[in-house]
Amino acid sequence: MGRIVRTGSTPAKRRHQHRRSCAEVLRLLAKRNLAGGFDREARDMVAFLVWNLHGIFRTIDESAHAWDEKGYWRRAEGLRDRWLWAQTAARELEDLIRAERWTDVAPMLVTLIPHFQDVTVRSITRNADWWCGAHRALVNDSGSTTPAGGAFDSSRTS
Repeated sequence: MGRIVRTGSTPAKRRHQHRRSCAEVLRLLAKRNLAGGFDREARDMVAFLVWNLHGIFRTIDESAHAWDEKGYWRRAEGLRDRWLWAQTAARELEDLIRAERWTDVAPMLVTLIPHFQDVTVRSITRNADWWCGAHRALVNDSGSTTPAGGAFDSSRTS
C-alpha cells in the first residue's frame, strides 16, 4: 500500500499564509508616514490585517479541534491559549476601526510587530489588489469574524 501525501490546504499552511500577509502589511504600514493620518489605502491595509488575524485564530481553532477529537484536550487548550493574542488583537483593531479611532490604531499596530518577527519577508509579494476594499467590507460586515464570500483571504493563490 502506498503512502498518502496531502498536498491540499492544511490549517498550518493557511496560518503561515495569514501570518505572511500580516508581516508584509505591517512592514508596508511601518514605511508610511501615519502621523498625518490614515489614507484610504492605509485603512484598507489595517482592515486586511484584521481579516488575517481572524484567519490565524480560525486555523488555530481547527488544529485544536483535531487535538480535541483525539482526546488531547490539554494540548488543544494550550494551543488556543498561545494564540489567543490573534483573536484579541483582531477584535480590538476591529473595534477601533468601526469607532473611527485612527489615532489609537498606530500604537496598536506597534504591539503586533513582535508576534511577526519570526516571519522572514525578503520581498513584498502582496500588493494593493489584496486589500483594496477591505475597510469598506469590514465596516459593512455585520460583525462576523469571517469575510463575506472569502474576500480578503490571504491564503488564496495569486
